[in-house]
Amino acid sequence: MNEGLVVLVRSTIAFFSLLIFTRIIGKEQISQLTFFDYVLGISIGSIAASLTTDLSSRAWPHWIGLLTWAVLGYLMELITMKWRYAAKYLEGEPTIVIMNGKIMESALKKPKYRVSDILALLRNQGVFDVNQVDFAIIEPNGQISILKKPEYQNVINKDMNIQVPPSGISTELIYDGMVIEENLRQLNKDIPWLMDQLRKNNIKDVSEVFLATLNPAGDLYIDKYDDKITKVTDIGDYKGPY
Repeated sequence: MNEGLVVLVRSTIAFFSLLIFTRIIGKEQISQLTFFDYVLGISIGSIAASLTTDLSSRAWPHWIGLLTWAVLGYLMELITMKWRYAAKYLEGEPTIVIMNGKIMESALKKPKYRVSDILALLRNQGVFDVNQVDFAIIEPNGQISILKKPEYQNVINKDMNIQVPPSGISTELIYDGMVIEENLRQLNKDIPWLMDQLRKNNIKDVSEVFLATLNPAGDLYIDKYDDKITKVTDIGDYKGPY
């Protein structure tokens, strides 16, 4: 009973200490965190966990350690904000890995990336052909920024002086073979209308559909469980054991 009370008190102290320290240090998005920020967060969390459950030692040393890590993290944030030269070494700097359409093999050694890593990052940005890329830069947080070649850049409506209505957000009508009737009612639609749309796409039953969505423009997207793709393209760079 006494140990449970001690854990409760320590947990409360650790919780509010973490809350205060994280507010002071700042709240970057996960995608913006550098590797050092990631390790710092794990270390502070580990110390807070020890403060909560390590009853073999007093809470005071753990709290001092937690405070020290938080203060040092805050000081590092101030230093990198005020002194760009220090930020270059503490947080890293962008690295050009593709320039004028050519992969810079020597530049890959600095962030310790393989060509397969670059290809994966390009695919995450919707680029499946390296030939489309003019410049690619690895940012300090590990993300990739891409500038496509002029012939592969999208022409936007502003370039052609075309006014288009807002596209809005698509609404799910069927998810994992189940009709979401509440969404249908919000769109002033009903199940007979939905079944009619499915029949127009040669679908006899809702259970055949994995996902169906409707956008404000009235375009219906349907993805069936059976996509009837007979041959899936293998983009692996070698044949592994699995």
